[in-house]
Amino acid sequence: MEENTPIKVSELTESLKYILESRFFNVYVVGEISNYKKHQSGHHYFALKDELAQISCVVWRSNNLSIKLQDGMKVVVRGALTVYPPQGKYQVEVSEIFPEGRGELYIAFEKLKAELAGLGYFDQERKRRIKAINFKIGISTSPTGAAIQDMITTIQRRFPNSEI
Repeated sequence: MEENTPIKVSELTESLKYILESRFFNVYVVGEISNYKKHQSGHHYFALKDELAQISCVVWRSNNLSIKLQDGMKVVVRGALTVYPPQGKYQVEVSEIFPEGRGELYIAFEKLKAELAGLGYFDQERKRRIKAINFKIGISTSPTGAAIQDMITTIQRRFPNSEI
């Protein structure tokens, strides 16, 4: 490729996919599980993070996990780095997980939470009720397209007295 010759986004993404997937097809990564979700499909999604960075991870349903995952667990995962070209995102497709105990970030989070609870920040009397229905609704999206039209139609149908 000549210098200063532009290439398409898809070409760049496919090149990165080839480079990353051929280099990182069997990696071991250590970190703490964060934002763990088990989808109704049976797939598991989470971020693996340390104090400086995080990476998305997926465990497919067919993998049959032998351990129960939860936020704050320190683990070592083995898997393959994959790239999803339509979104230009990469993640680790996890094939094995080895628990390492509670992570330092989670322990620090729990300590802070306990400290704030001790100061009364989570007491029931500090909590405020949220309005059952908001009559002014703001939408942040493209002004054209199907998404905005669907949202307007649904809001007008379900909450006819609302202002959009």
